[in-house]
Amino acid sequence: MKHLKWGFIGCGEVAEKKSGPAFSEVEGSSVAAVMSRSERRAQSYAIRHGVPKWYTDAQQLIDDPDVNAVYVATPPSSHATFAIMAMKAGKPVYVEKPLAASYEDCARVNSIAERTGVPCFVAYYRRYLPYFQRVKQLVEKGLIGRVLNVQIRFAVPPRELDYNDPGKLPWRLQPEIAGGGYFYDLAPHQLDLLQDMFGVITDAEGISTNRAHLYKAEDTVSACFRFENGLSGSGMWCFVAHESAREDCIEIIGDQGKLSFSVFDYAPIQLHTSEGMQQIAVPNPPYVQLPIVRSVVEHLQGLSVCSCTSISATPVNWALDRILGKI
Repeated sequence: MKHLKWGFIGCGEVAEKKSGPAFSEVEGSSVAAVMSRSERRAQSYAIRHGVPKWYTDAQQLIDDPDVNAVYVATPPSSHATFAIMAMKAGKPVYVEKPLAASYEDCARVNSIAERTGVPCFVAYYRRYLPYFQRVKQLVEKGLIGRVLNVQIRFAVPPRELDYNDPGKLPWRLQPEIAGGGYFYDLAPHQLDLLQDMFGVITDAEGISTNRAHLYKAEDTVSACFRFENGLSGSGMWCFVAHESAREDCIEIIGDQGKLSFSVFDYAPIQLHTSEGMQQIAVPNPPYVQLPIVRSVVEHLQGLSVCSCTSISATPVNWALDRILGKI
């Protein structure tokens, strides 16, 4: 494909801020159409972003001859359905993370991708951000020696929306739509980064509980896991913590030092060695999905290879489902 003409299925917050503008920033890529079940939202997005067409039906967008690639930016429960529809139509697809709301649905996506030969990519964009590539480089250079253990610690207070009546809760707190609660929405980024550095997680266990009873989904999770290279790790997530406990940190512990970094705050990376502590600030682009969108476009143009495929993304869902006791 020389020029990618994208059709967006879903034009909510993610497509508005994090990803949408990036598709028009990459050479050989533009947005041809958008779709939302709300005609008002689809039309508004199209007009504001200069997109020629808008739809309220996903199949019509996929069948549009002016669309030759599809971006799925809906909640996870519909990711597999729309990705499969696009691939069966012969159109490459780029899906928001996680790939699906369950490991089982990921397997369905991979089966169709293999059968059709149509590429499916997943938006684990942090792999491509300069901040996290620097973290990976520091580990690979051996600055902390042999890696012995990794720890994830994440705690935030409840959001105002979390106190809503059950029928008005955000979709991220509805397991039938999201796959779980905030854990299923945020932990994928953390686990994907670690798997990109250390290989696939082959063993995972967890305990998930609801401590604050604000909603039905889990609000506190503890987990332990092991990578294919034998490295072990653990994680703690609390989405109803007191402000004093707020934390966004991954620690990589080596036999010659320690590396600490955040996943969502982009606080300066901290490198601890026998020489002391060094802080490393790494800026990211204004549209955080720009580097991965460029990689996907260049892959489809035959210029490079994007590693963030549905196959590479599926182990994240396996680990999530194992930790939550879904499989």
